[in-house]
Amino acid sequence: MSMAREVSEPLDPVYALLADGTTVEIRPAVPDDFDAVKAMHDAMSPDNSYLRFFNMSRLSGEIEARRICRNPAPGSTALLALADGELAGVASYVPSRDRPDQAEVAFAVADHMHHKGIATLLLEHLVSLARSQQIATFRAQTLSENKAMLNVFAGAGLPVKRRYAEGVIELTFPLPVQGDSDSYLDAVAERERRADVASLRHIFAPQSVAVIGASRRRGTVGRAILDNVRACGYGGRLYTVNPRARQIGGERCLASPLDLPEPADLAVIALPAGKVLDVAEQCGQRGVRSLVVVTSGLDAAQNADLLAVCRRHGMRLVGPDCFGVAVPGIGLDATFAVRPARPGVTGLVMQSGGLGFALVDHLSRLGIGISSFASVGDKLDVSGNDMLLWWERDGLTRLAVLYIESFGNPRKFARTARRVSCAMPVLTVLADHGEDSSGVALALFEQAGIITTRGFGELVEAAALLATQPVPAGRTVAIVSNVGSAGQLAADACADRGLSVHHPHGQARRRLRTLARAVTGPVETGAPVSAEAFRQCLELLAADDEVDAVVAIVLPTGATGDLEAAIQQADMPKPLAAVVLTQPESVRLLGDRVPAYGSPEAAVRALAHAAGYGTWRAASRGQVPALPDVRTEDARALVRTSGWLGPAQAAELLRCYGIPLADLAPPGPPVKVRVAGDRVFGPLVTVEAGDSARTARFTPLTDVDAAYLTSRDRSHPDLDVLQDLLLRVSRLADDLPEVTELDLDLGGPAVINARVMVEPYQPQDPFLRKLR
Repeated sequence: MSMAREVSEPLDPVYALLADGTTVEIRPAVPDDFDAVKAMHDAMSPDNSYLRFFNMSRLSGEIEARRICRNPAPGSTALLALADGELAGVASYVPSRDRPDQAEVAFAVADHMHHKGIATLLLEHLVSLARSQQIATFRAQTLSENKAMLNVFAGAGLPVKRRYAEGVIELTFPLPVQGDSDSYLDAVAERERRADVASLRHIFAPQSVAVIGASRRRGTVGRAILDNVRACGYGGRLYTVNPRARQIGGERCLASPLDLPEPADLAVIALPAGKVLDVAEQCGQRGVRSLVVVTSGLDAAQNADLLAVCRRHGMRLVGPDCFGVAVPGIGLDATFAVRPARPGVTGLVMQSGGLGFALVDHLSRLGIGISSFASVGDKLDVSGNDMLLWWERDGLTRLAVLYIESFGNPRKFARTARRVSCAMPVLTVLADHGEDSSGVALALFEQAGIITTRGFGELVEAAALLATQPVPAGRTVAIVSNVGSAGQLAADACADRGLSVHHPHGQARRRLRTLARAVTGPVETGAPVSAEAFRQCLELLAADDEVDAVVAIVLPTGATGDLEAAIQQADMPKPLAAVVLTQPESVRLLGDRVPAYGSPEAAVRALAHAAGYGTWRAASRGQVPALPDVRTEDARALVRTSGWLGPAQAAELLRCYGIPLADLAPPGPPVKVRVAGDRVFGPLVTVEAGDSARTARFTPLTDVDAAYLTSRDRSHPDLDVLQDLLLRVSRLADDLPEVTELDLDLGGPAVINARVMVEPYQPQDPFLRKLR
C-alpha cells in the first residue's frame, strides 16, 4: 500500500482509541502547553525520568517542555496525547541538519498511563506526518534497560536496525514506502482492531443499560425500547431515566443521567432533538461509556456538537436517527421493533433502520438468526467498518450483511472488508444512486470480496444459502429434478450466471440410469419417484469430484415419496440448494439446514453468488510491485500546478514512471487506460478495450489486479507489457493525488496519446488510526 504523499499535518485535533478502548485526543503542541508538558515530566518517577533523559537532573522536564512547546527546531513536530483533558503522553521528531530525510524521535508517557499503547499510537501519527514531509528514516536512542520503549519499536511493524554502545541502543528504522508497507499497515490494522473491539464491548456486551426518555404511555419509541429490553430477558442492570415519572411499568425512574448509581456501559436516548445535547453531556459527566441516539431531526450543527460531546467524554456513538441495537444472544433488544430477533450467526448493520427490521424478521423466520444488529442512522461514529471489526472477533458471526449508503473512509473500509471476507462471507445490496456512483461502489465491493446483490429479496436468498451451506469450490453444478422442464430452467439460469451444468459420465452415469430416466445433463427422475431413489441421486452426484454444488428440484405429487425429507436426509458434502415448486415462500429452510427456494432461478442465483465468493476467496491476493526505477520526486515537481499539463509535461511525467510515449501509432487494437482521482474512494483505474469490454480497480494495483483488468482483452499483442504499464499507472496515481484525471490511448503496447489534469491537494492518510 502506498504511504507516500497520502498525509498532511493535522492542524485540528483528532481522536483515537487506545488498546483498552479509551479515547484520547491527539494534537500538535503549542506554546500554551508548556506548563502541562513540564508538569507531566516533573511528575515522572526517578526511574522513568532516568530512562527518558539518561540523567537525574531536575531541570530535564523544563528543558524538554521548552524544546517542544516554545523553541521547536525547524521542521520538527511535537504531538500531545490527552485523556479526559489530562496530558498523557508526548512524542516528537527533529530532522537531522545534515540529513533532512532523517529525523530523531523521542517519547514520554505519564507514569499512570503506561501499558495502554500511547507511545505506539503517537509513533503511528509521527510516521504519517513524517511521510508527508518526505522524511524516510527515524532514529532513536534508548537505554538498554528501557524494555517498554524497546517493545514499542519492536512491535510497531517497522524494520528496525539496532546498534549497541556503552549501555545505549541506537535504533534506525526506515518508514514505509510503496510496495513494502503491507507489514506495517497490517500491524496498525491489528492494533486498531483490538482497540475498536474493546470500545465496542460497551455497546454489544454491556453489563448495564440506561434507557433515557421512556414514557409511561405505550406506543412511544422510548417505551417500546424499554419494554423490549425487559421482555427479551436482558441479564444486566437496567436503569430508566425520566424526570417526569417516578416509575414506568414497575421500574423506578431516575431524574437525570447524573443520578445513575454507576457509569452505565450503554445509554439509549429517545428524546426530542432539542434535549439530546444536554442529556448527552450529562451522560458524559457521569462516565457513561457509549450512546445510542434514536432521536431524529438533529441539524448539522447539532450533530457536530453531539459528536464533540462524545469525543470529549470518550463515549462511542450509534446514530443519531437510528432504530437502535440488538444482541439476541444476551437478551438485549434496545430497538423498537415489533418482534425480537432470534439468536443466530448473522451480523447486520444498516443505515436504513426500517429495512433492517424487515431483514431481521426474515433471517429470524428462516432460523438463521442474528448475532448482533446495529442501525447506525446518520453514522456519526460507529459505522460498517466498526461492525466488521466486531464480527471478526465476536466468536459468533459467520455471515456479515451490510446495507450502507455512504462511506466515511472507503479505503480503510475496503482493506478491512477484504480481510474479513477471507474469513466469512460479507453480503450487501448495491444501492442504485446513478451509473457512476454505483459503478464505483461495485468496483470497491468486488475488489474487497464483498458479495453484491441487486435487491432485498436477492439478499435474503443469498444469505439463506451462505449461512447454511459450505462455500462451493468451483462453478460446476449438478441438477436433479423430478420435473424435466424445471431442470432445464435451472440449466438455463446456470448459463446466464456463468455456472457450468454437470453431465454425468462413467460409473456415476451408469448407476444414475438405474434411478432416473434422463441423465445426460440435468438428471430427471420423473414425477413418480421414491424418496430413497431421489436421495441416492443426490448423494451420487455430490460424491462426483467434478461437481461443486447440487440443485435439487421437486414437485410434490400424490405419486412421489417425501422428497423434502429425502433432501434433508441426504449425506451431502457439497453445497445443496433445494427448489420446492409449490411453496409460497421465496426461500425457507428444510430442517434448519437446507435452503429451499420457490423457483429454479432463485436457487441458481444464490449459488452463483456463493460460487463467485468461493472463487475470490481461493484466488491469490497478489503483490504490489516496488518499481525501484520510478522518479517520484521529479514527478512531484511536475504536478505543482493546476489544469491540464502540456504535451511535453505529460510525456515527462509518464517517463518518470517508466511509461514512454511512442512517436507513431504502432499497430494493434485500441485500448484506453483511464484514472479518475476520486477524493473519497481513491484513484480508480479503468481499462477499456473495444466497444464494450470495461474493467475497473482501485489503486494500489497488485499483479493479480493488473491481470484481471486485462483479462477481457485477449487480442492485445503483449499482455505482460500492458500489465506492467497498468502497475506503473497505479503507482503514479497513488503517489500523486494531485492527478485528478489521466487518459492514455494505447496502440499495441505503447502510449500514443496522454492527457493529464492536476489540481493542488493535501490528502489525508486513509490508514491512520483515528476516529471520525
